This record gives sequence, C-alpha cells and structure tokens, in this order.
Amino acid sequence: MEYKDYYKILGVTRSATADEIKRAYRKLAREFHPDKNKAAGAEDKFKEVNEANEVLSDAEKRKAYDTLGPNWKSGQQFNPPPGWESMFGGGGGRGPRGGPRGGAGFGGAGAAGGNFSDFFSTLFGGQAGGFGGDFDGMRGGFGGGAPQDSRAKIAIALEDSYEGAQKTLSVNGRTLNVRIPKGVVAGQSIRLAQQGSQGGDLLLEIDFAPHERFKLDGRNVTVRVKLAPWEAALGARVPVLTLGGTVELTIPAGTQTGRKLRLKGRGLPGNPAGDQIVSLQIVTPPAEGEADKAFYEDMAQRYAAFDPRA
Repeated sequence: MEYKDYYKILGVTRSATADEIKRAYRKLAREFHPDKNKAAGAEDKFKEVNEANEVLSDAEKRKAYDTLGPNWKSGQQFNPPPGWESMFGGGGGRGPRGGPRGGAGFGGAGAAGGNFSDFFSTLFGGQAGGFGGDFDGMRGGFGGGAPQDSRAKIAIALEDSYEGAQKTLSVNGRTLNVRIPKGVVAGQSIRLAQQGSQGGDLLLEIDFAPHERFKLDGRNVTVRVKLAPWEAALGARVPVLTLGGTVELTIPAGTQTGRKLRLKGRGLPGNPAGDQIVSLQIVTPPAEGEADKAFYEDMAQRYAAFDPRA
C-alpha cells in the first residue's frame, strides 16, 4: 500500500503544534467540504484531510505515526515495521466501520471499504474517533459541526473610522487583532476568516461608542461650537475641533445661535466623504460684579429697540 504523509496533506511541519494542526485542518476542511466545493476531486481531498487530522490531532496516534520516521514519502510502497501490531493493535482485524480492514477506503472504487484508507486501517484498525461512520453522515459538518459564520458587535471610536486603526479586542472571551478600515460606518461588518464557529468566519458588526464632542449622522459629524457675543456680532476666526485635528473657522458677522456652517469632507472617509457640521451657540458672559451689571444696563439702554423674541 502507499504511504501517506499526513503532515504534507495538512501543509504543516512535523514539529507543528496542536493549534497549528487544528488551524490547518479547519482551513482545508472548509475549502474542500463537498457542500461548498463541487469541483472534481474535492470530496476525495476532504476525506484525505479528515484522515490526516484523525491521526495528527490525536496525541497517541500521532506519536505512533511519528515512530515510522520522517524518511517516508507520499506514494512510496509501505509495510508496517515488525512489532507494529503489538505496539498499536494494527495489522489486521476490523476496519473503522466494523468491516474488514483493507477495503476500498477513501480512494477505492466502492463504499464498503469505509471512510479511511488502507494505510490508516493497516496502522490503526478500528480506532477512528473524530469522524468515523458513513461519509454521508458527515456531510453536515466536520470536527463536531460544519463551519458556521458567527456574529458579534463591537463599539469603536469615531477616530478609529476616520484614521483606520489596528485594535486588540476581546470578543466572546477571545483576544483578537482587528484591522479597522478607514470610513467604516455603523452597521457595517468586518469579516475575520476562520474565527467563527467550527472554523467559520466571524462577522464583527460595527457600532460607535458615544463621543463627548461629536454626533454622527451617516458619514456626517456634528459638533457644537460656542461663541462670545462680540464674536458673533463682529465676526471672528475661532478654533474648531475635527476628527482630523483642529482647524480655524471663519464666523461671519451677525451670526446667531443655531446657525450651521459646513466643513466639506471633514466627516468620515468614503466616496463621497462625509462633512462636518458646525452648530453655533452664543454664550453670554455672567454679570458677576457691579461693573458688569453697569455694562449690561448700558447695553440695554443702547439697544432698547431690539426685541430678541420678535
């Protein structure tokens, strides 16, 4: 029979850790799963990947397999070394499905030989654990279930969307490194490959944490800027905070509370980018002393004809 290099099948080194084997298996099983991959040979590849995982994910089977040594190559003719039967119970008896060992296996012409190859059956007999049984029963999944996309919500700062960011987040008890792309908006999802259930993808739905200065509307952001009465009356240049830093904004003379000015393209990035809306509010200084009161009394006389409620 032909020797099978399970490490080569999974694309890992012989020193691979259990986690590395697990990740490689999930990636390949997802790629070749017959429910998703209808290409010729995908089903056979899926079976081969499962067989490799059956051995390398089991510490006892892997240890026994490793005793064969690293010098074998895939496709070479193989016979178990003397004493193998007493070491692991191979070399005869019943196959993984209860049938005689040495049937058609994965690559054979019929289903009666079982889900494992002759090579596996010769080495390990009926000691299959992870996916034994009819292949048709496995179509619903592998390793305990088919790959499934999972969903979770994360809250990010507006600045993360404006600039893009690399974040370390705790999601469902796991720590993940997540790249936040520029211009991501609330409700949009970031897909993390193979971080979901059973090797599926994890979809992170974006939400924004409340901001102490900005309010969000789509890609537009709004900020309130306070003005002194003389700035509003005479016009001025005042500093305004934006997601990209502070800019100078020209306030037209005669500005009233509630007036809104637009900073083009200063909202969240996109095509087109959002704008920043600056909502202006006049703030009156308090009359804290006699001089202040006298000033306001003089103003009241000067503007006696002015009715702010007219």
